[in-house]
Amino acid sequence: MFTGIVEELGEVTAVENLGDASRFRLRGPVVTQGAQHGDSIAVNGVCLTVVDHEGDEFTADVMAETLKRSSLGVLTVGSRVNLERPTAVGARLGGHIVQGHVDGTGTVLERTPSEHWEIVKISLPADLARYVVQKGSITVDGISLTVVEAGPDYFTVSLIPTTLALTTLGRKQPGDPVNLEVDVIAKYVERLLAGQGATQ
Repeated sequence: MFTGIVEELGEVTAVENLGDASRFRLRGPVVTQGAQHGDSIAVNGVCLTVVDHEGDEFTADVMAETLKRSSLGVLTVGSRVNLERPTAVGARLGGHIVQGHVDGTGTVLERTPSEHWEIVKISLPADLARYVVQKGSITVDGISLTVVEAGPDYFTVSLIPTTLALTTLGRKQPGDPVNLEVDVIAKYVERLLAGQGATQ
């Protein structure tokens, strides 16, 4: 489990096409500290397994399903990525419960700068819109954010200077894809209510 608090801005150093999968090598001095084979690291909000690591770099395999459902397929050598290790038991939950299981992708629609923050508008797939509410939580490229406005096919978030400087959202431009993970609690509630209706 993750919390959506990005630990560092990493970099893709190699991409190998394996046909029905891809192998990524990524640089992240913070997240590789103490990393072991089999550990999990979230890359732009996608939970990946460490296959190998050396120095400040680690390798992870990404299967076709993940490439299809996320924006990892557009990454190239030199791409910057948000990195986060799983939260430790007993640690503070700084963001919200993030599984690293991307539900879909959105597209940055527009950016509206202000003196101390920036509003970013992002498209929202129709099948995810029901899980997104004003002042609720959403994960964008692995970043735990609060929804400012929830529209029928979009939502907006307000980014503070720290988020702009230390994550990929400071660099994303209109037209760029982003990974989205909605609040898992909303999905469980929906499923439970659907089951309750079926028994009545």
